[in-house]
Amino acid sequence: MSIFQSIVNHKINTITTEELMRYGKQFGVSISEKEAKQIAAYLRGRNVDIFNISERGRLLKEIEKLTSPQTAKAVSQVVTQFTK
Repeated sequence: MSIFQSIVNHKINTITTEELMRYGKQFGVSISEKEAKQIAAYLRGRNVDIFNISERGRLLKEIEKLTSPQTAKAVSQVVTQFTK
């Protein structure tokens, strides 16, 4: 894993509600504050490798359960921007 990937994964695993809201706005993705809180709480403290396609898929399925399919799709768009 490269340093860049480690930094991005660390950011994802420690993201706050406010940061998630800001990234959503930055990338043109609509996420409510309630959804951002749920997602940030779920991500916090996990050791997710978003560069691993199967881990990213499991993560998005869990986010879909917590929120909605539309929100999971929106989060997927944001994550895709991070992994480019």
